[in-house]
Amino acid sequence: MSDFVIPLPAVTTIPVASGGSFPVRRVYCIGRNYAAHAIEMGHDPDREAPFFFQKNPNNLDSTGTFPYPPHTSDVHHEAELTVVLKAGGTNIAVEDALDLVYGYALSLDMTRRDLQGEMKKAGRPWEIGKAFERSAPIGPIHTVSEVGHLDSGAITLKVNGELRQQGDLNQLIWKTSEMISYLSEYFELAAGDVIMTGTPSGVGPVVKGDVMEMEIAGLGSLTVTVT
Repeated sequence: MSDFVIPLPAVTTIPVASGGSFPVRRVYCIGRNYAAHAIEMGHDPDREAPFFFQKNPNNLDSTGTFPYPPHTSDVHHEAELTVVLKAGGTNIAVEDALDLVYGYALSLDMTRRDLQGEMKKAGRPWEIGKAFERSAPIGPIHTVSEVGHLDSGAITLKVNGELRQQGDLNQLIWKTSEMISYLSEYFELAAGDVIMTGTPSGVGPVVKGDVMEMEIAGLGSLTVTVT
């Protein structure tokens, strides 16, 4: 007989392109990691210490649909490269960080921009704008053994066939190894951790019925329909 006093919550998993499922422990998101996006959001694009916020593991969703969330009229798309870890630790050296990476995936950091803006003005946390149900559509994980480590390559997002976001992974202000190293100074990283690496410029609103098509060179594409 189980000692749990309520049913055990389901473990969130992400499909792996070559087979199997990746169990998720935590989700870290880095903010303003492309200079052009920092500018469009009204911030200084110069390199500064990175900052992170978190989504909940079960915000990740691989169904290919995004239900338009409540209490908002301004939901934005943010196309991102996601990194998933097979191991962790603390105070990880930059030169050792990539050894912890299991693979990479395409993802979207969907944002209730109006609610996020209200929280920013009030000096309050952003979770209500960022960490809502199914706010992180994600594609299958491609393992490092299949695709190598991604430090360059086009990242784009189209809405209904119209190009909205366009950048290159080489434009990341903080590279994957640097993000992992920095995070490990403040958190104990572990297998199952997910890092969403930031978005290029061109973020904008979506409405019900829109079809978002994201691509990253070397990782294929991700199609998500707003319902």
